Amino acid sequence: MKTEYDFSQARKNPYAAQVRKAISIRLDTTALDYFKNLGGEMGVPYQSLINMYLMECASQGKRPRFRKAS
Repeated sequence: MKTEYDFSQARKNPYAAQVRKAISIRLDTTALDYFKNLGGEMGVPYQSLINMYLMECASQGKRPRFRKAS
């Protein structure tokens, strides 16, 4: 390995804007179990399923239906 590298001709990563960001989120166990079971059936990690579902909601402009607390 070199002790020094020349980055003067380097280019910015064109995919850098598409990088995922790790966050912490609180989910109901029912929702989490649903995605874990679905992921197991489909052979897809549950985090990826949650992300795909949220991306679908965002692309279609879906809005949640809130229930008022009684």
